[in-house]
Amino acid sequence: MKKVALITGITGQDGAYLAELLLKKDYLVHGIKRRSSSFNTARIDHLYQDPHIDKRNFVLHHGDLTDSTNMIRIIQEVQPDEIYNLAAQSHVMVSFETPEYTANADALGTLRILEAIRLLGLSDKTRFYQASTSELYGMAQEVPQNEKTPFYPRSPYGVAKLYAYWITVNYREAYNIFACNGILFNHESPIRGETFVTRKITRAAARISLGVQERLYLGNLDSKRDWGHANDYVEGMWRILQHDKPEDFVLATGISTSIRDFTTQAFSEAGISLEWSGSGVDEVGKNAQTGKLLVSVDPTYFRPTEVDLLVGDATKAKEKLGWSPTCDL
Repeated sequence: MKKVALITGITGQDGAYLAELLLKKDYLVHGIKRRSSSFNTARIDHLYQDPHIDKRNFVLHHGDLTDSTNMIRIIQEVQPDEIYNLAAQSHVMVSFETPEYTANADALGTLRILEAIRLLGLSDKTRFYQASTSELYGMAQEVPQNEKTPFYPRSPYGVAKLYAYWITVNYREAYNIFACNGILFNHESPIRGETFVTRKITRAAARISLGVQERLYLGNLDSKRDWGHANDYVEGMWRILQHDKPEDFVLATGISTSIRDFTTQAFSEAGISLEWSGSGVDEVGKNAQTGKLLVSVDPTYFRPTEVDLLVGDATKAKEKLGWSPTCDL
């Protein structure tokens, strides 16, 4: 009998990679996608199966984490062995512009799924994975950050995810649901959304090298992050739900890199050597060979509250799950 998995946020980077992984493991994969005025399935189009095919192993449902009746109906219909909650308003800067929606989707959306599991009597059947985030640590209280590091979120996104983290813990303890948090540090791939800083930088480096873009504008160049590859991290998600008891795990590479250094590496891959000068909002990156100005700081990209240094310690995942990243920056 095939295991049945339900993935929210299946059209995102992690959802697409996780769907591929589970299909390779012979799962029946159900995914929830939001209705959009434009097509948003590009990352999973290669997995699509015609609804008229018998015994499909990949099925899509229209849904939204802000609609509890929709969640209950889908979970009742699918009867999943595993739920991976990857759906979210996941852009930190956007969360300052849409804090209420971010809280509704990211915080209460998680509660709606957990409550559906409880109400449908699936507490003993369904295992639940919550996509937590290194943004929980925010103003980091220690370096590196692990499962015992105190949280100090610095954005509406981080605060919403903090609620989601603790409601997952609460339903695990109150209702004996196999519910786990994966506290994932930044992870990238070729299908990462183009509005995220890593894709913004790599696309700009390529476009500037081809002569179709003049300059790249960035915010805080000193901000440091721990970057891995999404493929490794979805493997970690799956391992978390295969563990013999529900626990929370950090997934990270343990290596931090500044936005400045990431930009330097990206331009180097495009055949351009950057030379930095100035400081603060006046810092610039120039082509070391020609002196042409290529990178500038734009204060509008600074967040109201910055997160300066995130780097994770995934020792627990390595020891208990046998997980370690195969790829770093």
